[in-house]
Amino acid sequence: MSDVEIGGTVPQGQTIIINQEKKKNGIGTAGFVLAIIAFCFCWLPIGNFILWFLGFLFSFIGVFKSPRGLAIAGLIISLILIIVILTVFGAALAALL
Repeated sequence: MSDVEIGGTVPQGQTIIINQEKKKNGIGTAGFVLAIIAFCFCWLPIGNFILWFLGFLFSFIGVFKSPRGLAIAGLIISLILIIVILTVFGAALAALL
């Protein structure tokens, strides 16, 4: 005897598990990681700006894809980081003058 009844239905008492693929937002994750790295190295002059810009750009692009969690976090960190960068380098420039 077969487990499937006539007509293609599944008999009562059996569980069917359907594995669904999880959506991933690789560019949003990359933006988040770059924003974190830029935040850790905010005292570096040139490399930090490049990391900040790439983190901001990737996070901004990732916001338009699903899931958005890490992309939004990376965008917020990038926006906070530009304030930190301008403050640090503004203070350093003022100290030189």
